[in-house]
Amino acid sequence: MLDKIALIILVIGGINWGSIGLFRFDIVSWICGGQDAVLARIIYTLVALSAIWC
Repeated sequence: MLDKIALIILVIGGINWGSIGLFRFDIVSWICGGQDAVLARIIYTLVALSAIWC
């Protein structure tokens, strides 16, 4: 179960990085109100932990 959650988070992170690379648009920071927002930092941390887990 944890593997599937980590994979889903990684896919979301990959889509976000793809949008940054292709369009210079950070979806997470746009939704959360900037890269320094607490929610954005939590999401970035979850993506990093998911990458380590997988």
